[in-house]
Amino acid sequence: MNELTRLAARREQLIAQAAGQRTALAQSIEPWRAPLALADQGLAVVRLVKSRPAWLVGAAIFLAVLRPAGLRSGHIGKWLRRGWVTWQVVQNLSRR
Repeated sequence: MNELTRLAARREQLIAQAAGQRTALAQSIEPWRAPLALADQGLAVVRLVKSRPAWLVGAAIFLAVLRPAGLRSGHIGKWLRRGWVTWQVVQNLSRR
């Protein structure tokens, strides 16, 4: 019985130690959460472009030939936001 008590105490000690290690790990990787999420989104964009090269060609033609008025006046940020929102909508719809 003494051996069972010792094993139970050791088990409780290991469980508490593992919980502390999980907490410490979660705290140490928290600053990396946003940069890693951004890198993950970038990889998703790369995969999307690789799987649909015609979209890249279409975007290049659009930018080179049609030259949207917003790009002429330096509002590229607005077009990038619109493209990003469109990409997110397409991703959400393709997951369903």
